[in-house]
Amino acid sequence: MRFASRGITRTVWCLLVASAVAAAIDGALWWRDRQRNALIASGAVPSDAKNLPPPLQFAQAHALAASGADDAALAQYGALQGDSPLGQAARYNSANLLMRQAVALREAEKPGQALALIELAKEHYRDVLRREPSHWNARYNLERGQR
Repeated sequence: MRFASRGITRTVWCLLVASAVAAAIDGALWWRDRQRNALIASGAVPSDAKNLPPPLQFAQAHALAASGADDAALAQYGALQGDSPLGQAARYNSANLLMRQAVALREAEKPGQALALIELAKEHYRDVLRREPSHWNARYNLERGQR
């Protein structure tokens, strides 16, 4: 009986230690993510932005675009473009940014430069559609760009 009691006690202590270690790791990851979210919300681009995980790079590019830093957002989206779903979303968002820039140029005193941006945006939309033909938003925006 005494032997069984020691085994139960040892198991309980092991579970407590494992729970404490898991809580410490979870807390450290939460703190790191909190700091990264604060950095993204501030709009500051860290020097090690390429070392961030791709979802955080995407979030940072989105924040840059929302703050009006279109060129920096395009550069960040460009680094993410690939075959993954996140890369597809980055390609689509960069095409949307290019279309917004083209509309702004067309309404300003440089309407001739807008055509080049529209063509580049249309190419991005085509790339999205090549990889995902059912992407209806890209299809709609491509048709709008062709008009």
